[in-house]
Amino acid sequence: MRAAVFTEVNEPLAIEDIQVDKPAPYEVLVRTGATGVCHSDLHFVEGLYPMDTPTVMGHEGAGVVEAVGDAVIDVAPGDHVILCLSVYCGRCEHCISGHPARCQDKPVRAATDAPRLSLDGQSVGQMANLATYAEQMLVHENSVVKIREDMPFEGAALIGCGVTTGVGAALNTAQIRPGSSVVVFGTGGVGLGAIQGAKIGGAAQIIAVDIHESKLRTALDLGATHVVDSSSHDPVEAIIELTNGGADYTFEAVGLKETAEACWESLKPGGVTTIIGMIPVGTKIEIEGSGFKERKLQGSSMGSNRFKLDMPKYVEFYMQGRLLLDEMVTKRDSLDGINEAFRAMKAGEVARTVLMFD
Repeated sequence: MRAAVFTEVNEPLAIEDIQVDKPAPYEVLVRTGATGVCHSDLHFVEGLYPMDTPTVMGHEGAGVVEAVGDAVIDVAPGDHVILCLSVYCGRCEHCISGHPARCQDKPVRAATDAPRLSLDGQSVGQMANLATYAEQMLVHENSVVKIREDMPFEGAALIGCGVTTGVGAALNTAQIRPGSSVVVFGTGGVGLGAIQGAKIGGAAQIIAVDIHESKLRTALDLGATHVVDSSSHDPVEAIIELTNGGADYTFEAVGLKETAEACWESLKPGGVTTIIGMIPVGTKIEIEGSGFKERKLQGSSMGSNRFKLDMPKYVEFYMQGRLLLDEMVTKRDSLDGINEAFRAMKAGEVARTVLMFD
């Protein structure tokens, strides 16, 4: 099968012919229908986070089950599925207490087993245990959830990471209150998900902050009530003025020290900042040391999801017109367009590029 392989930091991904193994007892082989191009992948390609090479990248995918191991019971060949990087063991303290997204004992093949993916006899890694930039994906059954067959693959792929991360941060992690004021820094796929989660959760005021005018227009289309162009305005001053003293909830969906600190500074007393973005390893966030005024700073991992429950629910939201996904897709391309997709994303030209497979 063809796949996009990461071999060296700051170098283009290479399209290679990869060998894929047969499913082990608890594994599922999926034919890829679509995969979103998420900023997290670019962080690894640019060396902001460590990753072994070679690795097939991608972690936001959907497709059709082709084969299953003999112990798999949740899905069968022909089922349409979304994949999720929050693969879980189902046995650890986090899993059995209802927090599978925090699982620290993710099921993977042992080092002594044959690799799932290989290239010319060499083992090839899978980003997030998924590797969605490929024609097929071999994953653990606790990485997939069955969905209805009339759900388009490109929308389903977005639910696989960006939408679940953003919507879940608002609804699950922060648990925003109806009538509250919400600020989202960054209007890429994750930020747009948080905006829509805030809308679904009943926020009265939703302020989107970005430096790109086109992305702010998209934010308005998807539920923002106000926008702040931080390339020409001090976002903290603008937010404090718009909210009459500070927001109830702020979300960082960029992955930068500066935006994380601005989120904190934009809070009202008792407000909550939730960090969603992947801030580079080693970055120190400085927050005001006097008068915390009962404000809280917290992280969110993949929207605190229980994806086998959450993702089918988000599909229903889409089918009902309550969750807008088609509007988040700026560009569609093939696997060969992956490096151009990275370029466009880094330049701020797109909210999401989706790679489509036949």
